[in-house]
Amino acid sequence: MNINEKLATLKYNKEKESHLTVDNDICMRCKEKPCTFICPACVYEWNEEKCLMTVRYENCLECGACKIACDKKNILWRYPEVECGVKFKKG
Repeated sequence: MNINEKLATLKYNKEKESHLTVDNDICMRCKEKPCTFICPACVYEWNEEKCLMTVRYENCLECGACKIACDKKNILWRYPEVECGVKFKKG
C-alpha cells in the first residue's frame, strides 16, 4: 500500500478554520519551500502562477514536521479543537 492509499484510510473531523496558518508574503520570499516536500500528507502546495501557498489543513496528520522544517518560522501550528483533526484507527 503506498502513502496515498494509506492516507485515504484516515478520517478527519474538519474544523471551521485552519489550525495551520502561514504568512504568504514570507512564503513568496522562501526559495526552498521545505514545507511542500517535508509534509507526508502534502498539506502545503505552492502555486507559482498565483504566488500563493495553499494549505489543505484537512489532510494534516498533526506530526509537526512542517513547523520544524520551516526555517522562516512561518508556520503557526496549533492542535485542532477537541473532537476535530485526524482520527487514527486502533489495531
